[in-house]
Amino acid sequence: MITNDAVVLGILMLILALIFYTASMETGGWKRFYSFVPPLLLCYFIPGLLNSFGIVNGSVSQLYPVVSKYFLPACLVFFTIGMDWRSLSRLGPKALIAMLVGTLGIMIGGPFALWIVGTISPETVRGEGADAVWRGLSTIAGSWIGGGANQTALREVFKPSDALFSQMVAIDVLIAELWMAFLIYGAGIASRIDHFLGADSSPIEQIKVQLDAQHQANEKAPHVRDYIFLAGAGFGATGLAHFSADLITPYLSENYPFLEKYSLTSTFFWVVTIATFIGIVLSVTPLRKLENVGASKLGSVFLYVLVATIGMQMDLGAVADNPGLFAIGLIWILTHAVILIIVCKWLKIPFFFLAVGSQANVGGSASASVVAAAFHPSLATVGVLLAILGYAIGTYGGYLTALMMQWVSEG
Repeated sequence: MITNDAVVLGILMLILALIFYTASMETGGWKRFYSFVPPLLLCYFIPGLLNSFGIVNGSVSQLYPVVSKYFLPACLVFFTIGMDWRSLSRLGPKALIAMLVGTLGIMIGGPFALWIVGTISPETVRGEGADAVWRGLSTIAGSWIGGGANQTALREVFKPSDALFSQMVAIDVLIAELWMAFLIYGAGIASRIDHFLGADSSPIEQIKVQLDAQHQANEKAPHVRDYIFLAGAGFGATGLAHFSADLITPYLSENYPFLEKYSLTSTFFWVVTIATFIGIVLSVTPLRKLENVGASKLGSVFLYVLVATIGMQMDLGAVADNPGLFAIGLIWILTHAVILIIVCKWLKIPFFFLAVGSQANVGGSASASVVAAAFHPSLATVGVLLAILGYAIGTYGGYLTALMMQWVSEG
């Protein structure tokens, strides 16, 4: 019905504004509604309804190609440029261990879950070409190690079909939100869990005071020049990433064609890899201070626009086509949880670091900060710090996980 992309973009932005407005309301039934339905799910599925009912045509629209080409690499730069390595080191080794063990749990859990379900129900994991289940699962690997931007990056690298990706979004969001609910519940009984883990949580109080003071001292109101600097860093890095990828990809395709099997001849793989690397490099320069004027917040805006354009390509009727895929997601997240709990008990790591380290992987910065704030509002910064690390390694870790799932799937 609507073919003008300017109109479609306006509709998508109004949908996002309405979701965020109602999610911020503390009165009426909206608070109760969003306690059951995560806002991120609506950001995917309402545009999906527009596509499923023929109001817009996501496969014809040029919004997603434009947003993924320009906004996604810039988004990765904005998320990683604010990496505060000094503050991360102050958290101590236990915080980083919990975060990285959570990453390892996701990397092991994906191939393990695919193997278990494939052994019991081979038809669940069948598929050829763009419908190969491992291709769809690669997007969950990106999401559960880094976040939505990493998920989209791996979608562009491994190119699952739209129908398969629709199923993966449902698995990703619903299981991730269920896991977050368990972690938030655990925050209320953290002392009992710490007793089970044999952990001492007293150092977290000191971290809480330090980070709260640091955040208040550094944050400032942005000026126009700050937004120009942000645009220069984000889109300048994006341009450099595209320029480099245009040189690397033809060279590898011509001289090392066997690398196509590992998606290393994908232009988009090199774009997101180089953009992420540039963001990490910039985080050790004075440009890291751009985080104080909202780099990661601007990245979040870009990310939600990206999510809406992805949702516009979804076929919601395909979500119920293969419900057995949810078993893969459940086994996957349980594997992640078991590995994390075993290591944290062994090393006596407090539940706070377990919960935030896990959610920094599975949920990204927004969810990790929510879980951290469930312990104490001033600890939300810890969630953001660890989640930024997740964004930095999400594409790489997700890529390796996808290759392992490809190996399991293809025998």
